Amino acid sequence: MALDWEERAARAIARHDDGAARLPKDGDERQRQLTRMGNAAWAAGLSFLMAGCREEASAWLVRAAERYRESWPLAPPESWGRPIGALKSRLIAGDLEGARMDALWALEAGASRSESPIGVYAAALARLVLGADAEAHATAEALRGRDDFPGPVADALSALAAHDGAGYDAAIQALVADFETRDEFLEDAPVADTVLALQALARGRGLEVELSSPLVP
Repeated sequence: MALDWEERAARAIARHDDGAARLPKDGDERQRQLTRMGNAAWAAGLSFLMAGCREEASAWLVRAAERYRESWPLAPPESWGRPIGALKSRLIAGDLEGARMDALWALEAGASRSESPIGVYAAALARLVLGADAEAHATAEALRGRDDFPGPVADALSALAAHDGAGYDAAIQALVADFETRDEFLEDAPVADTVLALQALARGRGLEVELSSPLVP
């Protein structure tokens, strides 16, 4: 059965706005609520994108990035999912200037010094956004072969940084296939968001791959 993406967007917007109406003033509950709002805005943006409403999609994806960044000062240490979420949202939205600003934020916050795979991922993504491909390649290579990080993502990051078209093609196709095996998605939005963000980086390097999947627009 075809999904009603505009209805899904409307429900996500309602969740975001409900969270905004009940936003605590400070503390741990505030950062949690802001993250939930970011997730809802992200789902609204992706739903609009799948519905073909690109202007609305971009607006809500940028809003998601803003909520993730707003949550950061109160977040626990090593909460690298926030800058990753912001970077992916802005890349998918086509907000490259905003993505560059968030990339600098991620690196200044210490992603390049993190020993966690999610922190290393944030650093690799940020460096690719900034065009620091040599550094991004070294960072991405540190993710390859790990059993605590998805191989196709590491392979795609490394191939993008190396401008390896064949390697990127194989990696992104493998990542699409991986998404298609999943039963659960954040905010119940069945969209291959990481694929879309990586494709935005590939586009700028002339490496974008034509994809066919129900999980991409």
